[in-house]
Amino acid sequence: QVQLVESGGGLVQPGGSLRLSCAVSGSIFSFAAMGWYRQAPGNQRELVATITSAGSTNYADSVKGRFTISRDNAKNTVYLQMNSLKPEDTDVYYCNAIRLPNRYWGRGTQVTVSS
Repeated sequence: QVQLVESGGGLVQPGGSLRLSCAVSGSIFSFAAMGWYRQAPGNQRELVATITSAGSTNYADSVKGRFTISRDNAKNTVYLQMNSLKPEDTDVYYCNAIRLPNRYWGRGTQVTVSS
């Protein structure tokens, strides 16, 4: 059974930084792509960033230049470095992994940006 466990969320002031981690059970090489999504109550879950098994990355326009997705294959972990955080980045952040035809989700970690 695939398990994704997020960590690293919390409360941070505007302009601050956080690094989210997603620990994966098993080898992340088995996934075609992994990513981070976010969702606020009452809203649809939206893509933040993805990284393929080949290392190609994709970002939502709202986070380009501020967020960086990366992977540590030896640790089976995917990261999301978030800099210059804004109040509108406040959401629950979810880790996602794709191994066709299935998609897997973690339980999420809360990020709150507030002074």
